[in-house]
Amino acid sequence: MDNKKLGIIGGMGPQATSVFFEKLIESTEAERDQDHIDMIILNHATLPDRTQVILEGRSERFLDAVEKDFKLLELAGVANIAIPCNTSHYFYNEMQQMTSINIINMVDETVQEIHRRYGDGSKIGLLATNGTVRTGIYRDTCERYNMSLYEPDASLQQKVMDIIYNDVKGHKNVDPGKLEALIHHLVYEEHCQCVILACTELSCIELSDFYKECSIDAMEVLVNQSISLSGKNIASVK
Repeated sequence: MDNKKLGIIGGMGPQATSVFFEKLIESTEAERDQDHIDMIILNHATLPDRTQVILEGRSERFLDAVEKDFKLLELAGVANIAIPCNTSHYFYNEMQQMTSINIINMVDETVQEIHRRYGDGSKIGLLATNGTVRTGIYRDTCERYNMSLYEPDASLQQKVMDIIYNDVKGHKNVDPGKLEALIHHLVYEEHCQCVILACTELSCIELSDFYKECSIDAMEVLVNQSISLSGKNIASVK
């Protein structure tokens, strides 16, 4: 089995990057240290806020800053690059043009996984930052796979942003019940087949098994794809 080095551009935010790393370790089938993936993690915490630059029309601020990271990862000899930040995937095409190394497309991989499970015509709920919602990247991708995306109204979207920015990024005690209530609303009130957790900060919140079944965590999809492309096996669920 090939062992391919994985590059990670993180820091968006740092806690989400830490959780992504932990999930990679936990989800890789391994009996010894040498069975795990070799990784280069760039925790580039000072990258401009993705939502802010998108809403302000200042994309070049983010792209100019992240370009150096691709050069470093090329020098490090990585085979694939994972970016555990949904909003940054608005810039996916521009970023891929910056490097010959494959950047794993978390958005496309997530929607593919949903389509495999639920099929054509499914109605999918979205929980994400204002930036991700505004870009339409999940909406457009769902449409390509013949599914429809439900985006929260302004009141519910503010609750999502409060969880992401005030609770998780603000290092407050996060009540999983707040996120579970949003998932519940989308599934039982808006009749979505499932809900995409499309912000890696939301992946930092430990949901009950019931609400895990109602949702697809984009970070989990990225973890599994990163493991497979690195030539490793995904650990069996215990």
